[in-house]
Amino acid sequence: MADLFERTERGVKRSREGFFSRIADLFSRSKIEDSTWDELEELLITADVGVETTDRVLTEVRKRVKNEKLVESSQIRDALKAEMKLLLSVVPKTMVANPADSVKIILMVGVNGTGKTTSIAKLATEYKNRGEKVLLGAADTFRAAAADQLKTWGERIGVDVIAHQPGADPGAVVFDTLEAARSRQANVVIIDTAGRLQTKHNLMDELKKIKKVAAKYQTDMEVLLVIDATTGQNGLSQARSFTEATDVTGIFLTKLDGTAKGGIVFAICNELQIPIEYIGTGEKIDDIAPFDAGLFVEAIFSKAV
Repeated sequence: MADLFERTERGVKRSREGFFSRIADLFSRSKIEDSTWDELEELLITADVGVETTDRVLTEVRKRVKNEKLVESSQIRDALKAEMKLLLSVVPKTMVANPADSVKIILMVGVNGTGKTTSIAKLATEYKNRGEKVLLGAADTFRAAAADQLKTWGERIGVDVIAHQPGADPGAVVFDTLEAARSRQANVVIIDTAGRLQTKHNLMDELKKIKKVAAKYQTDMEVLLVIDATTGQNGLSQARSFTEATDVTGIFLTKLDGTAKGGIVFAICNELQIPIEYIGTGEKIDDIAPFDAGLFVEAIFSKAV
């Protein structure tokens, strides 16, 4: 748990030193006044929490303050932290139970430039370190360099990659990947998919086909949407489009260490009701942390109050 907190804290370091540090500073005051609430609202919105989510959080905090008769700054701060943790604690989608010997399939989706390929490598390394045998499928055949990038990462981390020529049928790549997983006794398959959001109709059809092929090997699978935290509210817009196109089960939030805001995590959980599964905490292959709502909020406020 201590290691997870350290990795999470490393990932949110800039957020803690940025807007969230200023938010924490509000509670160093001896008294919370009406003007303080206005400042808090402005800071939360500026930190990419968003108007709708900020309104929800502050409404619930004010209720706690009134019902529990909270007067101390530290008490109100703790009430804010409690609401933040609650907001981030989205219940994961119930997955259909698969046979114990079935392969775990993870589809990685997201627009180009979000760090999807690097995230796949990090996730593959995470599973490999747990003793799992991992296989990667390069089903992004639309972008010519995508398969080469995945192969390069595969060589670095010691994981095999199944790929076809650029322009090949993505469904065929998935079929061959899962057949290879069966013959090589791999139990985790991570599949890269195209991120051309500008042609959403084609993307949706492609993802449906990929899922149909994968469903022949198991009844359910994870679909992780990769979002770049530095894109702020635009990332939320992208997330909406992808959730319309495919049945996303979780979020992999990248480049969190590259933004002094980081409030997008709250907007995602509130407006999309999709759990955040992992966060990218840096550029190294082991800079990945399973998301924990409590640790995330504590990390934001740590050493700042």
